[in-house]
Amino acid sequence: MPAAPPPCTLVQLFLPLCGADGQPWPRAMLDAVRDELTARFGGATAFVRAPAAGAWEDPGGEVQRDEVVLVEVMTDRLDRAWWAAYRATLETRFDQDEVLIRASAVERL
Repeated sequence: MPAAPPPCTLVQLFLPLCGADGQPWPRAMLDAVRDELTARFGGATAFVRAPAAGAWEDPGGEVQRDEVVLVEVMTDRLDRAWWAAYRATLETRFDQDEVLIRASAVERL
């Protein structure tokens, strides 16, 4: 019986589909993120055809809505410092107060 693959981490990035003016970001911006992550981690998946609808309550109590593109990467080692710096880069690039990046331990089957 073959040994089970080692556990890994799934990292998910939630990137805005549009800027604050409501105009979609050029596809090249999302492609660049996918290409950067592929170069670093050997692969990345960007779900660009079916954006997710996000909603949250701002400090004033108003519900804000946007559409996001989900980009996923699997890695054997989670480098928190690298991800923090990359998140800051993406926040500047996409003109966001915060870009959500989350990580979850996963088991390959």
